[in-house]
Amino acid sequence: MGGNLGCHRSIPKDPTDFSNSKRKFSAACNFSHILVNQERLNINTATEEELMTLPGVNRMVAQNIVQYRDCIAGFKKVEDLALVSGIGAGKLEIIRLEICVSSRTSSSQHSPSSLRKDFEPHLSCTGMNINTATPAQLMSIRGITGKIANNVVEYRLENGPFKSIEDLVRVNHINSSLLDKIRFQVYVERSRTPSTNTNGGLTYTTKSHPSPTSFSLLSEDLDLPVGGPTRIMSVRPDVEPPSGMREGKAVVRMATWNLQNCSCEKANNPGIKEVVCMTLLENDIKLLAVQDLVDREALDKFCVELNQGSLDSVRKWRGPRGVWKSTVSEKPTGLFNKGVSYSGFLWDSSSGIDLKDASVLESPVVNGNGMHPHPRPYLAHFYVGSLEMTMVNVHMSAGAWVSNCRNHTSEEVKAHRLTSRIQDTLKAQKGLVVLGDFGLAPQSSELDQLRKERLSPLVPPNMFTNISTRSPKGSLCLDNIWVSKSLKKIYAGHCLVVREGLTNPWIPDNWSWGGVVSDHCPVMAEFYVDVAQKELRNRVSVVERGESMSKHER
Repeated sequence: MGGNLGCHRSIPKDPTDFSNSKRKFSAACNFSHILVNQERLNINTATEEELMTLPGVNRMVAQNIVQYRDCIAGFKKVEDLALVSGIGAGKLEIIRLEICVSSRTSSSQHSPSSLRKDFEPHLSCTGMNINTATPAQLMSIRGITGKIANNVVEYRLENGPFKSIEDLVRVNHINSSLLDKIRFQVYVERSRTPSTNTNGGLTYTTKSHPSPTSFSLLSEDLDLPVGGPTRIMSVRPDVEPPSGMREGKAVVRMATWNLQNCSCEKANNPGIKEVVCMTLLENDIKLLAVQDLVDREALDKFCVELNQGSLDSVRKWRGPRGVWKSTVSEKPTGLFNKGVSYSGFLWDSSSGIDLKDASVLESPVVNGNGMHPHPRPYLAHFYVGSLEMTMVNVHMSAGAWVSNCRNHTSEEVKAHRLTSRIQDTLKAQKGLVVLGDFGLAPQSSELDQLRKERLSPLVPPNMFTNISTRSPKGSLCLDNIWVSKSLKKIYAGHCLVVREGLTNPWIPDNWSWGGVVSDHCPVMAEFYVDVAQKELRNRVSVVERGESMSKHER
């Protein structure tokens, strides 16, 4: 099937000559200089117009085929076409008998790139269209960082589409030297509306991909989009390993991150794993509170990667990787439409952080099914240097509560978000940090109970904590960090939302790639610690691979 078929004939310039042929051509086709295999169409050399002669292949799908072909340096077998977005196994069976695969370098055939240059000299269509690419897609270009990618999109929104590649030098942080490096990786083309071509009576509808939270590399019906993640190199922000010092004093960074329906399959996605692990290392985060774990074992996937470094980016990290441990609640701490979720902590024990104990704060209220309708915070006592801190990991998914509390008024739902037992627990704690996904801004009246307990929010109300590739700057403040009066004294005054490096080519973004790990950004705060870094490192012995852990550690 994949053999070389060398006999070709030119297509007549008048498409009506094919009116009696079983192959029908779109009215949008340019029929001049098109070559078609007499028996089958060679998908390694066919132009977009040729590909559009296939049943069910419109302009958008044809472009996907050409771009994917360029990324993989040519199809090796016909079955590879199923990996192109818009094709899949079903459509491949329809067109299988009309296509073939042969060498792209055959002397009797022209490459798609050369055909475009010969007959459309005004348009360069190799690489990525900078007028339609998202920030995540731009980051797949070698030399483009997340900051530059955002600058490109912002410039495009403010000034309209780029008219030429040279216009890129007008973007902040792009000079002529960088332009020369990326010139052959990009092209400029005005945005076009998708073709409504119904070749052969088959109408093509774009198939939506799972969201990043539901993505599984094991999905058998996944139609891989343009390029496929395996053909794109991930690009991390160019950062120096943090010193762990602030104004000459040792500091420790603590953070919270809702990983949004994080199952073991999601945690095994190399893109998800790289973003989570490298975000911790690049931002010097030593203690992370995690919410929305669908599988209790998911958090351990990141812990193992940080300690063993199987990914290139983790293995080649210039700074210390640390010795990481994790703990996950034994009981569910939250609800979502499809079931329950868990909370956990991930920490670097080589930074002088040790877990004392951890437990779920039970709610005395249950619904008719015996389930707890309200969130149950996960409380853990940590030693940070010589200080003992109480971390309360909160996941307040308002939508799940309301659906499970339909017999209660909204005021009752609000009042139960912090039950009487939780309030008593908060009163008994001194070095207290309450953090997580509150689903609310810190100035919300629903959080007055925390203010009554003399807790202070560290996240400003105007600091957005959500993210998407379409809204990289966010629009909501959902994640909070609150501290008790005693910890406010050692707060270093730095609380920030991490937005750089949260995308990866392996992560789906609707039907494309380059999505974010979660709709939530990691939010971190910095605290002074009262012991020297050398003493911190000496306090913790390295965990050997065979060493057993306590029941709270995974």
